[in-house]
Amino acid sequence: MHELGHFVMAKHAGMVVEEFGFGFPPTLWSKKMNGTKYSINAIPFGGYVKILGEDGDKRDLTGSFASKSIWSRFLVIVAGVVMNFLLAVALLIIVNIFGLRVGVDGAKGVIAKDLRVQIIQISAKSPAEFAGIKLLDQIVSFQSNGVVTNIKSSKDVQDFVVNNKGKTVNVEIARGRQTMTKSIEIRANPPVGEGSLGISLATTGVITYPWYEALWRGIYDASILLVNTVMGYYLLFKTLFVSGKLMSDVSGPIGIATLTGSAARLGFNYLAQFVAMISVNLAVLNFIPFPALDGGRAILLLIEKIKCSPINKKIEGRINAVGFSLLIILMFYVTFRDILKFF
Repeated sequence: MHELGHFVMAKHAGMVVEEFGFGFPPTLWSKKMNGTKYSINAIPFGGYVKILGEDGDKRDLTGSFASKSIWSRFLVIVAGVVMNFLLAVALLIIVNIFGLRVGVDGAKGVIAKDLRVQIIQISAKSPAEFAGIKLLDQIVSFQSNGVVTNIKSSKDVQDFVVNNKGKTVNVEIARGRQTMTKSIEIRANPPVGEGSLGISLATTGVITYPWYEALWRGIYDASILLVNTVMGYYLLFKTLFVSGKLMSDVSGPIGIATLTGSAARLGFNYLAQFVAMISVNLAVLNFIPFPALDGGRAILLLIEKIKCSPINKKIEGRINAVGFSLLIILMFYVTFRDILKFF
């Protein structure tokens, strides 16, 4: 979707789009239509748009990127970011129409369907972690001494735990469409700040909205997600530059693929919400004023506007090459961490 934004705006601005590719070469299939080569490529990660004169040359050719006004070039650059945000809005509108699973603990006047008691946090080295329980698992029931206790609320879990401290019991959990039973110890004396099971719970339910309300809620949810993502990147770079360390929650392509698979197994709503989050993340990441990113290119246009003349192509090329190299190094580092974390 990001590259589609560049493509649509470039066409609208009268630029010659030489190629619009899905994935990265080698090319599996291609066809030229209306002066643009459309291709499907073997490496299925993202895509690319090749615009005539995008690297700053061919300024004298009508239809080249470099021949257009600074404002037209700026719109083409930011169109990818805007498209990412609009994709998130569209997905969240759909999710709000078909049902959004949210926490309903203490909520007043909320009518929710399919109430579940779900695990939203697991402490390290806790009984829950040792039992193989995962985030968003639903607690269905407990069994102790042949007696089954069905769980309808977080309080049901708390009451059961209080009455069975020091015992090892069976807990039935639902994970996506799977139901399984785990053996878990209820600690009599848990560490300070942790519960007997080492989990935090939330009662969740599915809330749906009529389409006319879902429209503005989708825009609102995407905007909140955008603000939180910006704050997240601020903390990321603050930690990186102050302490020289990368936050442990950062994931690369492997981590994203693994998490996408997990979200898909939980259902369409989870997957749609996750894709919306990724799309907003890509929008914010691409607009960071760093060489080789859209934000860096926008800064170069601003410099061109201030100095009233184009930036030297060799200097611009070197800046983008350095930025691209640093991004590749960071990607390999994050991918290596993903391999250690997930495999």
